[in-house]
Amino acid sequence: MQTASARPPLARRMLAEFVGTGMLVTVVVGSGIAAQRLSPNDVGLQLLENSLATAFGLAVLILMLGPVSGAHVNPAVSLADWVLGRRRAGGLRLTDLGAYLVAQTAGGVAGALLASVMFDVAPAFSTQQRATPGQLIGEVVATAGLVLLIFTLARTSTPSVTAAAVGAYIGAAYWFTSSTSFANPAVTIARMFSDTFAGIAPASAPPFVLAQLVGATIGLALLLVLHPTATRAADRAVIPTEPETTPQEHS
Repeated sequence: MQTASARPPLARRMLAEFVGTGMLVTVVVGSGIAAQRLSPNDVGLQLLENSLATAFGLAVLILMLGPVSGAHVNPAVSLADWVLGRRRAGGLRLTDLGAYLVAQTAGGVAGALLASVMFDVAPAFSTQQRATPGQLIGEVVATAGLVLLIFTLARTSTPSVTAAAVGAYIGAAYWFTSSTSFANPAVTIARMFSDTFAGIAPASAPPFVLAQLVGATIGLALLLVLHPTATRAADRAVIPTEPETTPQEHS
């Protein structure tokens, strides 16, 4: 188990979470805008284009930023990591958790604004109403499955397998959940700032976030029942961070 001092400095990990969540939202919103323009008369094709870009983009971001911060890029994952870590003095500390949540949320909003700038779309609050009972259940299912998958893989898999599996799960969940699988409170908040195919109305965001937190709780409960030793994975989600080394250690 890595100690807190062995991890990269918190400022560097915050930057990784800011960039990672920002780029994830840029991928989601940007590909949604591109899909609308390239396939204006086919919503199914738009969703396919959006889901493929998101699945591939998320996998790449996990591999790129995981060695720095773990590539949580999701408050639900960070909260789950903190909860698991309390059981054996591992995972994120409370101060780290707060920093991750701030970085993820700020990065997500920045990513939505960046996508708008790149595609010459004026920033605006979304008018996409999404919080139907079925969609909220979809968010519970999507987030529960994501948390269960991530912490199961953290116990057994290599970073490349984890990145591919998480990307594949999100890509699939676009289609098998009625909500198109936001499964991420920071992404949900960020998508309020995009009145496009990928947006969500501000009134729909709080119920979505609540559903995601319920889903994360269910995912954690399932994890602890199915894998009683899962607390050992708290330092390895989504993938293990690389310990800091000194020049002497490289010689």
